[in-house]
Amino acid sequence: MEGIYAGTGEFPPVHLHPSQAERFEVLEGELRAVVDGSERRYVAGESFDVPAGTPHTMTTDVPTRTRWEVRPALRTAEFFERLYSGEVTDFEAFFEEYRPEFELG
Repeated sequence: MEGIYAGTGEFPPVHLHPSQAERFEVLEGELRAVVDGSERRYVAGESFDVPAGTPHTMTTDVPTRTRWEVRPALRTAEFFERLYSGEVTDFEAFFEEYRPEFELG
């Protein structure tokens, strides 16, 4: 998938993916990531991995574009489509439904 960040500098909640590993490659801009409690900044051309079950969060201070891989994919695309659709009203039930893909950490 491709991720585009506006550059607000605001971190989303720390979370983890219980059975999925992630890989991020910064295509444009720069990304600040906190992975397992350690913060690092990545610039265009750099990449990093987040092992399954590892708490993490990330943000950008400038508009940034990334390539994002999740393995295995499971229902990750569906999770984000529903989350950002504006249709989710019961977040507790929503996060419970997608617990194999996403846990707040």
